[in-house]
Amino acid sequence: MLDRIQAFLHTLTSSQPSHEFAPDDPRVAFVALCFQVMEADGNVSEQEQQKFRDLLRERYDLTEDGLKALIEAGHQAGSEAVDYYRFTSDLRRHLVNEEDRVELLGILWDIVYADGQRSEIEDHVIWRIADLLGVSARDRVLERQQAAARAGGSDTAGD
Repeated sequence: MLDRIQAFLHTLTSSQPSHEFAPDDPRVAFVALCFQVMEADGNVSEQEQQKFRDLLRERYDLTEDGLKALIEAGHQAGSEAVDYYRFTSDLRRHLVNEEDRVELLGILWDIVYADGQRSEIEDHVIWRIADLLGVSARDRVLERQQAAARAGGSDTAGD
């Protein structure tokens, strides 16, 4: 799973210096969406935070200060946003093929399932993100089911 996350995150950083976090940096957009998903149900679990930090640490070659700066930039951007459009449009410019956008949803689902629970609000947030990224409902559901399986649970709830 870490290889999958690393490959995906590499697509976001191939042309970006790792020490700068411009407002349209796809890493900031990705982190902001992660925060939107983690905070959707009103409870950011320790497991979600750990999964989130692990995937960022595994992929980005940042110092601890750089990692903190990225997380702060993404959190700030997410807290100032009124919707997901800004972040999804930044990511669409960098994720030109559908497989990469589907991969992003898989990672968001992995964060959701890190604490072993999935809420309707988290479903709704990811549905909106998927819609804005142009990912089909079928692919969204398949990624959710795969993330549930990776987390060791089952996901038989229908959409």
